[in-house]
Amino acid sequence: MSKVLVTGGSGFIGSHTIVQLLAKGHEVRTTVRNLSREGEVRALLKEGGAEPGGKLSFFAADLEKDDGWDAAVAGCDFVHHIASPFPAGVPKDENDLIIPAREGALRVMRAAKKAGVKRVVLTSSYAAVGYGHPPQDAPFNETNWTDLAGGGLSPYVKSKTIAERAAWDFAEKEGGAELTVINPVGVFGPVLGRDYSTSILLVQRLMDGAMPGLPRMTFGVVDVRDVADLHIRAMTDPAAKGERFLAGSGDFMSISEIAATLKARMGDAAQRVPTRELPNFVLKLAALRDPAVKQIIPELGKKRNATNEKARRLLGWAPRTREDAILATAESLVRLGLLRH
Repeated sequence: MSKVLVTGGSGFIGSHTIVQLLAKGHEVRTTVRNLSREGEVRALLKEGGAEPGGKLSFFAADLEKDDGWDAAVAGCDFVHHIASPFPAGVPKDENDLIIPAREGALRVMRAAKKAGVKRVVLTSSYAAVGYGHPPQDAPFNETNWTDLAGGGLSPYVKSKTIAERAAWDFAEKEGGAELTVINPVGVFGPVLGRDYSTSILLVQRLMDGAMPGLPRMTFGVVDVRDVADLHIRAMTDPAAKGERFLAGSGDFMSISEIAATLKARMGDAAQRVPTRELPNFVLKLAALRDPAVKQIIPELGKKRNATNEKARRLLGWAPRTREDAILATAESLVRLGLLRH
């Protein structure tokens, strides 16, 4: 079995990836910004069904500092670089997101090269694929790149695109570890604790009745367990070397479809979920006061789509349905008491 480093073990995708790596018998290391979080991460993994004991070790490393990365990577066969800044709010300066994302990716690539790691699997995003383009009917695929000159792009979209570009440039010019990139759409599925991704907040707010209505938006849905599975397939499969893989479960969903799924399947727990769509002008008015709403304005009414054909064909990946991912999210929020009563 291999020795594998997972950066960002306290995160949503990171913790699920560790659970699956341990289940397959690998020895796992993970980085956290502060070692005081070890107990918290172990509690997340226990919720996910893993009792790693000595099969998991922790290293302190920060995306914005050089310290700790060489020690964390030394002796590892593979690295999953999953850690990435993803703020709940909007940063005052976009470089607060862009620089840590880009420099963090390069720190991991440099340490992997120095340690003789076989392959780095980098978690990028659909954000690096499908933005800044004029509307198109064809689904986006792995040959597409977000156009940074396209205008109206959020700091998060820019940070993921720039960081992924930097990693590919490093792999091409500097050599060292092979590189494979996973580009997930909106990641849903069972939360293991309170530290979860921004996409989960959508389901939480719908269930809590915190949204007065449904914005006219569509986005991709994928279950976090399938994203973790794709990372692990990409780690060792020869066909994954030097490739990008979009991780999405079928066609994009509208927020109205997500709400309808919750209403149909979650019973009393979904009684607060709104059913009416909000006119775009209502959100545009709200955006004048709320920077978080302002971020979604460019997405209103846009139809996007992406295909998972490449991951299915090359790696035999078979994700759960979109509906199952949404319901697993809601069920876990109920089980962990993370909804308003």
